[in-house]
Amino acid sequence: MPTKKTDLTALTKLGKTAKASRSLEVFPNHAPGKIEVTLHCTEFTCICPMTGQPDYADIEIFYIPDKFVVESKSMKLYLETFRSVGVFHEHLAVDIGEDFVKFVKPLAVNVTVKFHVRGGIAIDATWKWYKK
Repeated sequence: MPTKKTDLTALTKLGKTAKASRSLEVFPNHAPGKIEVTLHCTEFTCICPMTGQPDYADIEIFYIPDKFVVESKSMKLYLETFRSVGVFHEHLAVDIGEDFVKFVKPLAVNVTVKFHVRGGIAIDATWKWYKK
């Protein structure tokens, strides 16, 4: 099914100059519960809350959309807001996951953050949520 003009009416960031913000835009899903989507971010940065040193990570968000699909530019701008934020790796997975559920309202979502090695240790954290 092709994208309809009405699918685009709520989008304010796509195709425009937009600032990073802690919000996500969505568009209607034409196949609720019948598709799986995985978003890959390989250039994520934030800072250590204790030292202020930069941390780098790959983020994977797997979800099963219900009525809405996340618009990818808004996801990119959302992730940008963490660049100057001090956050522990494990907290990041929770923060992204809870915001994703709030804005996208999926049937299920898994957020995995895979931080690069720092101090000899790499940390992966996964947050999971399923609609009841």
